Amino acid sequence: MTRTTRTRRRGMATAALVAAAVTASLMAGCTTDDRPSDDGRGQTHSRSQEPDHRESPEPKSAGPVLAVKIDNVRAARPQTGLDAADIVYAEQVEGGLSRLMAVYATRLPAAVGPVRSARESDLELLRQFDEPTLAFSGAQRKLLPLIDRAPLNAESPESAAAGAYYRGTDKAAPHNLYLRPQRLIGAAPGADALTTGFRYGAAPEGGTPEKSRTVRFPAARFTFTWSADRHGWLVSMDGTPTVATDGARVAAATVVVQYVKVRESRFHDVLGNNSPYTQSVGSGRAQVLRDGRAFDVRWRRGAAAEGTAFTTADGTPVNFAKGQVWVVFAKA
Repeated sequence: MTRTTRTRRRGMATAALVAAAVTASLMAGCTTDDRPSDDGRGQTHSRSQEPDHRESPEPKSAGPVLAVKIDNVRAARPQTGLDAADIVYAEQVEGGLSRLMAVYATRLPAAVGPVRSARESDLELLRQFDEPTLAFSGAQRKLLPLIDRAPLNAESPESAAAGAYYRGTDKAAPHNLYLRPQRLIGAAPGADALTTGFRYGAAPEGGTPEKSRTVRFPAARFTFTWSADRHGWLVSMDGTPTVATDGARVAAATVVVQYVKVRESRFHDVLGNNSPYTQSVGSGRAQVLRDGRAFDVRWRRGAAAEGTAFTTADGTPVNFAKGQVWVVFAKA
């Protein structure tokens, strides 16, 4: 598919939403987790005024979801806008560290970040959505052609509308790049855009009482602690409570620990470290945490364009609790 064709399709998708379309020009290099990239990605592009903290109004029409790659090293915390996401995916990156992908459909915060670079795994994961918008700081140069050919609207600081990205002043580069979501998609598309295959409703029977669950990567860890007061799982990362910029604890209504194949990809970062590839198509075991209980389930995603089904041993679909969902991809 040519770049001209992709640009025309991008314009058709975004016109239904309010925001004006822009031509993609993905010239960014990949960043590492702790330093700027070799093409100056960590340097300041602009210092436009930061937005106020009002969220967009309730969604009025369906459209593509917004997926944002979010930095998750200590220097990037606390993150902004993470508590407004419908789904937060946690994946392993170079050096055994973690990175997040936050998906927005039902509401848009005024700002999201810090925004960081994309990985090859993201392209497979995002195929479950219809023409999603991917906000990211850049990518490894050899990966850029794959992103450009993927069925998504790729928006880096170089391709996005003026003022969509800005550099904050509270953190050092490269951990200070933020996004104004409304500058990319105009309005939240609504829950119908969440074509993940997730089901919401009453909890399945059984399960085991669970107070806390920790998932470990080689150099990162996630802990989810049940809070009856919040009726959700309080999130901690690397032993530190996860809070929003306003200091409120981030809590997930449902947590999915999904055991997947994590293999080496064909790409490396600027230091020569291999970028892990998290395979989200296939099948395997998982644990679903909701309502203070843990449920052992099976997951299956038959093709990249499909969502993921979670079922009990007898094949009964498993419902999630209404609210934010965290999916942590653990190595099988």
